[in-house]
Amino acid sequence: MSATDLIPDGVAAPERPPAAEGASRRAGARRKRRDHLLFLAFAAPNMLLLLLFAYWPVVYNAYLSFTDWDMISATKGFVGLGNYTDLLGDPDFRTTLWTTVLFVVGIVAGGMLLGLLTALLLNQRLRGRNAVRTLVFAPYVLSGAAVGTLWLFIFDPNYGLIHPLLAPIGLAAPAMMTDSHWALSGLVLVYLWKNIGFVAVVYLAGLQGLPKEVYEAAALDGAGAWRRLTRITLPLLSPVTFFLLVTSVISTFQAFDVIAVMTGGGPGTSTSILSWFIYDQGFRAFDAGRASAAAMIMFVVLLLMTAVQARFLERKVHYQ
Repeated sequence: MSATDLIPDGVAAPERPPAAEGASRRAGARRKRRDHLLFLAFAAPNMLLLLLFAYWPVVYNAYLSFTDWDMISATKGFVGLGNYTDLLGDPDFRTTLWTTVLFVVGIVAGGMLLGLLTALLLNQRLRGRNAVRTLVFAPYVLSGAAVGTLWLFIFDPNYGLIHPLLAPIGLAAPAMMTDSHWALSGLVLVYLWKNIGFVAVVYLAGLQGLPKEVYEAAALDGAGAWRRLTRITLPLLSPVTFFLLVTSVISTFQAFDVIAVMTGGGPGTSTSILSWFIYDQGFRAFDAGRASAAAMIMFVVLLLMTAVQARFLERKVHYQ
């Protein structure tokens, strides 16, 4: 029984002293201030690292794109939009953009299709399924240098693994990495081999999370395998597909390591995608202005592509 229960009906309860209310408010304010300080103490190191290693480089890169800095002299002359107009009028840069488009489309589209098919296969009850999953995912964890070195040996027209397969039927192995007609296709093949495991594992995780009741109901209604795939599996996997599409586009634009090991952007400029062009301009030609302008163009392109994907594709994503 509380003290207020002892007060007779019709008698007003005593008011709380103003001093007590003020003390309560001050205590609440102190708790809120302490919580804010605790939040800042935990968030400040992460925010500082983010500002230092993510946002500041973007801002400084944008500044360099308006200069003619050669990475050697101490002065940075301001040239305005000169680097951008120079790049857009450069035939080599336009060729690089087209090569980048072919490279990204080949890897993203091929990787998602082959990754989905691999995941559907690995989702079946097969003997040795876990071992196969490990083998499929293994290339993804290899370094780019190791992958590039391995495939240089495979593609070698004289001593590689392709030569003994084609020699018995009288065909010569193509010089994949030294022929400008084959080099880009060879790189796409290598990146597909390296990345399919990641796509397959993510799709497989999505497949294993789908409700079994939906498939049982579809089977009772007489739906075949193709109808279940197109009407149930693919729509329910749309969040996974959306995630893989966005991350695959971003990571493919940033591809560099395998290209550095296998082709160095060649033969000629046949495998020079945007990331390699930026490196070439900055650390070979020592033209930080052009390299920074190309990097800003890639940043804007990725930003726009991500926004377009989020704007138009997310409408078709079924989260339930």
